[in-house]
Amino acid sequence: MGIRGELFTTQVVLDNRTYFFNVKENRTGDVFLQVVESKSKNGEDFDRHAIVIFAEDMQKFFKGMDESLTFIEKDRKERKKKQLEKKEAAAKAGFGEKKRVYRSKKGADEESAPEPKRSSNNVKRTGRVHVISKRKDAE
Repeated sequence: MGIRGELFTTQVVLDNRTYFFNVKENRTGDVFLQVVESKSKNGEDFDRHAIVIFAEDMQKFFKGMDESLTFIEKDRKERKKKQLEKKEAAAKAGFGEKKRVYRSKKGADEESAPEPKRSSNNVKRTGRVHVISKRKDAE
């Protein structure tokens, strides 16, 4: 038996938190699981929280945890499905329309190309990619 009755310990390190799963035995011989969350406060101190689940309560605890995980997974799938349906509906309605890109064929000699033409709405045509803005210029 290890220090403070530890039989087994493992940790899960995340971005700013670390979780410790400690299986311990107390003085009377009861085995329990201790889950500790350690979170860095300001780079120096740590905020620690622990819960203890005794062996006789583990089945009920893990059943509740399993039900919660099942709900989370089901909810995630439903949200993803709704998001996909929303995108498809927007695409059918014409929202999210792509910008028009105009290209011209390159001539044999680009250096001797004539001065770029300007259309009636004062858009400069250079033969390169143009993105037309629907914004009206203030005159």
